[in-house]
Amino acid sequence: MNEYHIYRKAWRFDGAPHKETRLEKTEWQALLKEGGLMVRNTYDFDCQEETCFWHVIKDQFGGMEELTSKTRNRIVKAFDHLEFKLIDRSIVQSQGYPILKATYEDYAVSDRAMSTEVFEEYFNRFYTKDCDCWGIYDKADGQLVGFQVNWLWDDACQYDLIGILPKYKRNQTFPYYGLFYTMNQYYLQEKGLKYVTDGSRSVSEHSNIQPFMIEKFNFRKAYCKLEVHYRWWMKTAVNLLYPFRNIITIPSVKAILNMEAMQLGKK
Repeated sequence: MNEYHIYRKAWRFDGAPHKETRLEKTEWQALLKEGGLMVRNTYDFDCQEETCFWHVIKDQFGGMEELTSKTRNRIVKAFDHLEFKLIDRSIVQSQGYPILKATYEDYAVSDRAMSTEVFEEYFNRFYTKDCDCWGIYDKADGQLVGFQVNWLWDDACQYDLIGILPKYKRNQTFPYYGLFYTMNQYYLQEKGLKYVTDGSRSVSEHSNIQPFMIEKFNFRKAYCKLEVHYRWWMKTAVNLLYPFRNIITIPSVKAILNMEAMQLGKK
């Protein structure tokens, strides 16, 4: 049970997604006794059944040949203007927050932003385990313009926290293309990992990263089962609000109701 941590008041598995198993009632109840409002439990990773929940993964690297000519051209342009390299965690901690803040301000959904305190906690509390940090540098002036933090396990890797200055998304330097191609090659070809993942299905729908990964880099949906366990009063609130999920606009509430719909196979 020490492989679970609380994120946004919900318990989530901290290990590689293919190692999470279905929790017994006594197990998720024990977690809720320690705090939090709910427990998210996913299991049967990459099952044959097409479910309403999944992890977005890539388990093969085909080089430039697997990509469309448009994607290849954008990767080349990214390499012309930007440098992508592994950097020390301390660089992201000291220079990354303004970049992350600008990234969140550019999202369609506004409830994702981290405070400086949460950003620091992210590294100090959750990332005492292995992680990689990647930096994106503008070749013209050597400035850090983006970063990526990845979780590392024995045979898999999760692309987790990303921040890229919004102007670089629009100035034809294509940082996302260069970054993801570089990381896919490094983890799948050079390191020989079983797969990389961009995480589970988004319940907040705050960005278009996952559809981008599927369309441009041949990531796929690894379907799994989802169960959400609540505190009793939280479950009552969810049941009351669920019929109105399509008209509720509060982002944090809508995200919970979206997850409930996914659990019920309705979304």
